[in-house]
Amino acid sequence: MKICSIVAEYNPFHNGHLSQIEYVKTVLKPDYIIIVMSGNFTQRGEISALDKFTRAKHAVLAGADAVIELPTVFASASAEFFASGAVKLINSLPGDKTICFGAECGDKETILKIAKSTLVESDEFKKVLKQELSKGVALIKARETALIKTGGEFIDILSKPNNVLGVEYAKAILKNNYPIDIEVIKRDGAEYNDKELSFKNPSALSIRTAIENKDLKSVKNFVPPFVYSDLTESLPSLDKEILYSVLSSTKLELKNILDCSEGLENRLKALAKESVTLPELIEKLKTKRYTTARLKRVLISNLLKIDKTLVRTALKNKLYLKVLALNGKRAELLSVLSKASFPLLTRKSDLSKLGKTAYSVFEKDAFANDVYSLSIGEKLNENNMIIVK
Repeated sequence: MKICSIVAEYNPFHNGHLSQIEYVKTVLKPDYIIIVMSGNFTQRGEISALDKFTRAKHAVLAGADAVIELPTVFASASAEFFASGAVKLINSLPGDKTICFGAECGDKETILKIAKSTLVESDEFKKVLKQELSKGVALIKARETALIKTGGEFIDILSKPNNVLGVEYAKAILKNNYPIDIEVIKRDGAEYNDKELSFKNPSALSIRTAIENKDLKSVKNFVPPFVYSDLTESLPSLDKEILYSVLSSTKLELKNILDCSEGLENRLKALAKESVTLPELIEKLKTKRYTTARLKRVLISNLLKIDKTLVRTALKNKLYLKVLALNGKRAELLSVLSKASFPLLTRKSDLSKLGKTAYSVFEKDAFANDVYSLSIGEKLNENNMIIVK
């Protein structure tokens, strides 16, 4: 039995995502396509445009057989933890496993070569990296410079976000010796950070930007009809709640958030008192080292009270497979997933199968779901599972 997994956010699902699923179905031809998808908060440190159940439904309507939630502790973390968490779930699946992802590079051997070269960091690499970070350079840029100065290859590739994420998937597989093959699709269309709807396959960011600019109609040709009908005229927001969470948190609580280091907790507390909006706070906090995405991840993690100890402990322990949506015509897949090495969650009573760490991780998913419900003014049932017929 062959299972192909795609790690995604689908924020929102668009025609580029549809093409990827069609490629997997027609070229790779696995027995099942399983999506590992972020919940209601994303790797950019943002609130998803649509709730996780609606986005999971879209994936199944597009051809996926099931959607499994990537726990919030990973979904709202940096690329390394995001990728490691996703690969950990995929490894728990039964059968022969493949992960398929899009990257600007589009070459499997190149991705693997970079992953192998960065898996073990030499003393010289660490020295250069430390020097760059001391200058206030962002971590990704500092790693790039360290690779250049220590003789690394394919350095320009690491300047592209999807390449970076692809390398992290490969590193997680190699580091843990997981029996997972990789399939790389060359990313076609807009760049990940492109805000313009000017490409055949625009980025999800450009679609969200259009919605934010009250121009929902402009995205109609770039998303499937079943997605467009679910899109709203505005994006959910928790800006005030996020700012309040900083004001009400202690410096120690902030310091215990993943990526809140080098005294950032002090700047957060001081500048939060001088800011009346979240964009204002982020603008004051931004430096070469503290990018907007990193700051947003710290702020979301603080809002959801996800500390670094839980994230790291989660990577070392048995977790769970929480099904958000399922193709009703492939209902036998639940029986297949029940043979996974992680417990399968399809109903509330399944929580009794979880160990201490897994239950703590699930509680963060449930809390994140409650917080997201506040942003849309609608109560979402954490124990829901969408059956698409």
